[in-house]
Amino acid sequence: MKSRPCALTIAGFDPSSGAGVTADIKTFEALKVYGLAVCTANTIQTDINFKACYWVNIEIIKTQIEILFNRFKIDVVKIGIVQNWEVLHKIIDILLQKNPKVKIVLDPVLKASSSFEFHNLSSETQEKSEKRFEVILNKVYLLTPNYHEIKALFLSKSVEETIKYIHNKTNVLLKGGHIKDNVGIDHFFIHNGNHFVLNPKGKNISDKHGSGCILSSAITAYLALGFPILKACFKAKRYTEQILRSNKTLLGYHRI
Repeated sequence: MKSRPCALTIAGFDPSSGAGVTADIKTFEALKVYGLAVCTANTIQTDINFKACYWVNIEIIKTQIEILFNRFKIDVVKIGIVQNWEVLHKIIDILLQKNPKVKIVLDPVLKASSSFEFHNLSSETQEKSEKRFEVILNKVYLLTPNYHEIKALFLSKSVEETIKYIHNKTNVLLKGGHIKDNVGIDHFFIHNGNHFVLNPKGKNISDKHGSGCILSSAITAYLALGFPILKACFKAKRYTEQILRSNKTLLGYHRI
């Protein structure tokens, strides 16, 4: 039997398993990748209601990452919710210390669908936060924001200016699920390169809690399987669409 590559998700725990580490692990398993997980937060939520978020101490996150890298070969990592950019920066540096060539897929989840804001920026100014995020961009392989997130990353820039600025530093997949005029159309920008439009396919699509988590973890899985980044994004989009078609509820089914 062919052995499976490993992929690591560093994200929050969602008790409903629609989003976060459990959704990522289900995606990895369905795509025949062995999933490893480090929890950044314990949340109290369902697919329709968000109550609270309790952050995991960075030292616990650090030791979990280290023990996994000491045991497994990990070349691709997906990162979901983190407390703030400072914590994220520490996590990324730990990953790069363990594997300088690791590919990091960053899903910059800033806010839950219930409007709960994950990032606590009260301790630093917007300018300082943006400068910290600029450094982070130089260290990740792919950024996967939705339209609301891309607008919030650099308040001093327009969406177009933000996209141009980011894709001069790393690869960007702008998810189209929140763009009213072109729902489902994703835009992929190669680092310092071309722009590709990824059109949706199929009917009977319905919204799903955690669909952004599923897309970014599917990209991570396909990268771990050796696919080039554009192909990984395309195949991940098609996989996510299968989840969106799986039923009419907010919680999708992963079919192995």
